[in-house]
Amino acid sequence: MEKADGGELDGEASAASTEQQLQPNSNSEETYLTTHHLSALPSGLTQEEFDELKDLVAEFHIYKLTRGRCSSLLAQRVQAPSEAVWSIVRRFDQPQSYKHFIKSCTVSEGFTMKLGCTREVNVISGLPADTSTERLDIHDDERHVIGFSIIGGEHRLRNYRSVTSVHQLERDGQIWSVVLESYAVDVPPGNTEEDARLFADTVVRLNLQKLASVVEGMNRAGNR
Repeated sequence: MEKADGGELDGEASAASTEQQLQPNSNSEETYLTTHHLSALPSGLTQEEFDELKDLVAEFHIYKLTRGRCSSLLAQRVQAPSEAVWSIVRRFDQPQSYKHFIKSCTVSEGFTMKLGCTREVNVISGLPADTSTERLDIHDDERHVIGFSIIGGEHRLRNYRSVTSVHQLERDGQIWSVVLESYAVDVPPGNTEEDARLFADTVVRLNLQKLASVVEGMNRAGNR
């Protein structure tokens, strides 16, 4: 899997890191791994589904953070094959196809989707944001994983990094997908970690719900 330099995703983390959640770094700042993502059942998933996905959570959705940052993991079930879901999620240049609060997205002329490429996002009015400059950090068409960082713009999501992965499950002849999306972000001055997570979780959750609606609509149309 390709990953741009400077990424915060710790692909080597696993449940075995639980006993090492706190460790000093070279700057004497305490850091910790978000191993709570492996134990807290995301809303909307059954325990059986989550147990099947835990190894993937450990591989793609564990972050190493310093104090003053927070992280969360959300999930969305989609009644469609993973290829259908990935066909929407993979389009770094078209986030508005399922992200609620994006008014428009522009990329450079002759845009090629590769690590390090950027997009300029304009946000709808009514949110504490106007624009966002975002960089593609991870893009894996084989394993259905994409990640980006916010590197500029006018918004409250400072040092925001996100990873989204799409996984297909099958049981008793039924096929469906689970989308996992995690992020890490600075806690704004004057806010608590709970405040920061509530805001970011709400945005991510609404986007994932719209993704499910868009893909399931496409899937129904294709089966007619």
